[in-house]
Amino acid sequence: MQGGEPRMALLHVRDLRTEFSTSRGTLRAVNGIDFSLEEGEVLAIVGESGSGKSITALSIMGLLPGATSRTTGEIRFRDQDLVKMTPQEYRRVRGTDIAMVFQNPLTALDPAFTIGNQLIEIIGMRTASSRKDRKQEAERVLHQVGITDTQRVLQAYPHELSGGMRQRVVIAMAVSRRPKLIIADEPTTALDATIQKQILQLLARINRESNTAIILITHDFGVVANISNRVAVMYAGKIVEYGKTADIIARPLHPYTQGLIGSVPDAGFSRREPAARRRLVQISGAPPDLLNLPLGCVFSERCPEAKAHCRTAEPQLSLHASGSSTACFEREELSYESVTRG
Repeated sequence: MQGGEPRMALLHVRDLRTEFSTSRGTLRAVNGIDFSLEEGEVLAIVGESGSGKSITALSIMGLLPGATSRTTGEIRFRDQDLVKMTPQEYRRVRGTDIAMVFQNPLTALDPAFTIGNQLIEIIGMRTASSRKDRKQEAERVLHQVGITDTQRVLQAYPHELSGGMRQRVVIAMAVSRRPKLIIADEPTTALDATIQKQILQLLARINRESNTAIILITHDFGVVANISNRVAVMYAGKIVEYGKTADIIARPLHPYTQGLIGSVPDAGFSRREPAARRRLVQISGAPPDLLNLPLGCVFSERCPEAKAHCRTAEPQLSLHASGSSTACFEREELSYESVTRG
């Protein structure tokens, strides 16, 4: 979340589509999305389970199984199209410029090796220094993520650490590569509220001190309020609202975004109404079957404002006077174009 100097584009995603072949047909997990990320920026991708946000992250990382998945569109990172890269070229980018923090740190850590061995090996991929120097670097990055008892942690196996400590270690592994971009997929899941806050503060500090861009994947608007610059709200494989975090929180346009924000118990970040007087909102129904998507707007079957045309025509993202873009026919009268014409 850097300020002052203008930032340069780091990542451009255009018409990204990721499909999976199943026995029942083609599952469209990501269905034609566009977004960009500047150097040093934090973008939050928010949505319920199954919205496509984690598949978007894995598509960018090139970590999906090639035998059953297909990714098309453009993923331009530092003006290189990742989609067109060979597996070998992709690994070089993934190992240095882009790092990922997974939802469950145990899946990212090898239970058979100590934290020290794993961290030193990762550092060795970036530098040809001696093992002694790599160990010192390992201690440094552990300090950087707030771990003071570095010797104990380096000698420990993953199962010997708490969930919060394991997540700090995984973040240290990501930081040790000195990447331009970190993708954090639900990094606070299964952690208690205090540890969640500490992990988010850690990511914000890494962003601030290292100018590292971050894509934060989450289902909780309460998580993004104080860390992200911009938000992309995903539903059924599509981005339904996109804009500055402050603008979307102050004035959410899409009914789905309104439901997500309204379902947060502690909405002290809302400027619209004090948290104590707010009534929690429940989004009725269930997300659509990605193997059999409905005609028209993907949210129409759950939307309290849906009209007949919402079930036959698909709305596109359009810029609105609030500064955000949303895919909703019922918000078209607020569009920037109509305001400027008037």
